[in-house]
Amino acid sequence: MFLLEAAPDEVVTLDGVVEEISTSFHLPQIAVSVIVAVVIFIVAKILVQVIRRSLKKFATRSRKFTPMMASLSWKIIAVIIWVIAIVAILGVFGIDLTPILAGLGITGVVLGFALQESISSFFSGIMIAINNPFRVGDWVDIGDVSGTVMSMDLMCVTLSSGDNKKITMNNKNVWGNTIVNYSFIERRRLDMTVSVRYTDDTEKAKSVLKELIVSYPEVLPEPAPLVEIGTYGDSAITLYVRPWVKPADYWNVYWHFNAEVLSTLRANGLDMPFNQLDVHISND
Repeated sequence: MFLLEAAPDEVVTLDGVVEEISTSFHLPQIAVSVIVAVVIFIVAKILVQVIRRSLKKFATRSRKFTPMMASLSWKIIAVIIWVIAIVAILGVFGIDLTPILAGLGITGVVLGFALQESISSFFSGIMIAINNPFRVGDWVDIGDVSGTVMSMDLMCVTLSSGDNKKITMNNKNVWGNTIVNYSFIERRRLDMTVSVRYTDDTEKAKSVLKELIVSYPEVLPEPAPLVEIGTYGDSAITLYVRPWVKPADYWNVYWHFNAEVLSTLRANGLDMPFNQLDVHISND
């Protein structure tokens, strides 16, 4: 039963308070109980909303306390407030919670074993919120899954893949995997390769490719784009092309470069070779 301490040697219950008000004002006890229950409900609702707005404002002013942490904190606090409100409302109507709480103790042990995965996801969600490895709107790799972070709650993270699929991962799997965030940094490097023939002038090829890549306005001047010989393969020389761009421009530059590189090479007397095998026949 929900109790209020009125004095060191006196304990007053909520249903006792309701009875006292009913007697003092000559009102039906059930009416007083309903009014008090409604007041408790309204106060709890207002308190939850005030805390939510306060946490959001604090998150916008703080660098360490992120919106994700604010959302997670609000949900935990809201659950605590509503549990207290429900217990108080039941106390108003004189419902003794002692047997219920005793039963919940045993039930809690059983549920603890049954909901191990959910509990693990819950605490993993807290770790994600504290460490802030990504924000809503970031493009991330989580294990072998890639996508834009759409939302996160106490149990799961929702991603939107490049082909517009909704991917839901429980927080345990998110926190247990390697997380790569491509949006958190200010710039990102493209790692592209271009193959040219052994008979081509590699210095000319490097110059042509560098002119092509710096012609894109999205490519950042600093750090300067890199075009260098990477490997000597069986049929071609591979050049590494590595410009830096803002994360939002990554795919635009990638697709633009791949669409133009072959025609640009051929316009300058260069080409990408087919795989070939030289066979030497001996007359012995």
